[in-house]
Amino acid sequence: MVNTIIFDLDGTLLNTLEDLMDSVNYALERQGFPLRTLSEIRSFVGNGIRLLMERAVPENVVGTDTFEECFKDFNDYYKVHMEDKTAPYEGINEMLANIKKAGFKTAIVTNKVDYAAQELCNRLFREIDLVVGSVDDRPNKPAPDGVFYALEKLDSKLENTIFVGDADTDILTAKNAGLPSIGVLWGFRDREIIEAEGAQYIVETVNELEKLLICLKNS
Repeated sequence: MVNTIIFDLDGTLLNTLEDLMDSVNYALERQGFPLRTLSEIRSFVGNGIRLLMERAVPENVVGTDTFEECFKDFNDYYKVHMEDKTAPYEGINEMLANIKKAGFKTAIVTNKVDYAAQELCNRLFREIDLVVGSVDDRPNKPAPDGVFYALEKLDSKLENTIFVGDADTDILTAKNAGLPSIGVLWGFRDREIIEAEGAQYIVETVNELEKLLICLKNS
């Protein structure tokens, strides 16, 4: 029986791409670097904002003082503009309310920097029991550390938990933690990528996800 759900955030519950793109391009423009498209940003996200910026800047900039200036510009801009265009995917809030009524414990484990994860989720997802963002002293996904931290805080067991995410990083995180996973197709990665990583379930809509979770709870 599943009674605990761990969600990814970006691409699973929230569509954050445009605010991330605007923040990246603000930082790039200040340094005179070429700007990035939404499609490029989609392929860069998933492993935290430092890696996002390392993928966005010219290759020879990574590891330099100029990169650190660019990274600071990104953070300064994103702190102010992280919710300009970001919003939950359609049906997400209703789904979260319904699974809370069904008695699930829930957490978000994300590679989004913790200040942004906490602020956005406090405003948008009051139903979530715990938010675990990216911090310096804990490895990011696909390392399972954030998952284990969440399970300890929720007083939940691995055998009663499932991980829900949109990307190969999420499916690999679940695998590394010893959890089954659900891949969702409305996010930042294609079906082929999620299938290749070995998701136990794949869903196309939020309604399908909710029905599957309720079914797993009752099985």
